[in-house]
Amino acid sequence: MFRANARDVAASRSGESGPSALLGVGLLALSSVVLSCLDASSKWTMGEGGPLLLVAWFRYAMHLVLVVGIFMPTRGRSLFRSTVPHRQVLRGVLMLGATLCVFMALSYLPQAQFTAIAFLAPLLVLCAAPWLLGERPRLSRWVAAGVAFLGVLVIVRPSGGLHPIGVLFALLAACLLAGQFIATRGIARDHPLTSLVWSGMVGTCLLSLLLPFYGLGRLQAELATLPPAVWLVMLSTGLSGALGHLLQIAAYRHAPASMLAPYTYLQIVSATLTGWLVWRQFPDTTTWLGIAMICGSGIAIAFWEWRHKA
Repeated sequence: MFRANARDVAASRSGESGPSALLGVGLLALSSVVLSCLDASSKWTMGEGGPLLLVAWFRYAMHLVLVVGIFMPTRGRSLFRSTVPHRQVLRGVLMLGATLCVFMALSYLPQAQFTAIAFLAPLLVLCAAPWLLGERPRLSRWVAAGVAFLGVLVIVRPSGGLHPIGVLFALLAACLLAGQFIATRGIARDHPLTSLVWSGMVGTCLLSLLLPFYGLGRLQAELATLPPAVWLVMLSTGLSGALGHLLQIAAYRHAPASMLAPYTYLQIVSATLTGWLVWRQFPDTTTWLGIAMICGSGIAIAFWEWRHKA
């Protein structure tokens, strides 16, 4: 789930509602499918023996190469020009931490359950907004977050069979994603494509520094055993990540964030479908209740906020 990693960047530049709003919804739905494929690819690659740090490195490096290759010819050096580089670095660090936690969680949990837990992040942002963003506190946000957390408890119940380490990393990923979303508010003056490039640069550079600590000899030995199919899927993560984020940016340029907010939960549907197609994992009835509580609370608070801003 670099899922939503560009969603918050694009949201800072959301457009106005108009005839193209339906196109925005369609683009967001397509991005949900693409980002679910990214999660599935990462989960499958690590299941086949791909080292976590290397999978993440390919995800960031290929993402960076593709974005620079596509937009550098038209935007030139302005693609890299940030008015707040220190905040871009902070956001990049939070995003990398979230990515590593996402990949770790996915290696232990079914994709649908993980995605549902990760969707606590937007509600955590709403709860933290009064202290970190100076927004007026609202009881409705706390109620929505409380209902969503109860939904998480339903999903991770002892009889649910979820690995506790996976649950821990999923919750940590949600917290880091919330921090990333909040940090995005501080880079709103930069172009979304600039933020996309900076996140790729920060992640690639930091992972390049971390890889030697994993052990070059150990890394070479593990890579030598990977079949060509694993390499191909691992390389594809950069493509799916970059494409998913570009689709999100396009979606928020065609429709306002308030309109698109409920549709972000379509990613749980695509994650469930992907998990069933690849691993034949499908949530049981009780788990669906927890997922419905998380989605319902998020959609309800989005509608409530929209009505009170209208």
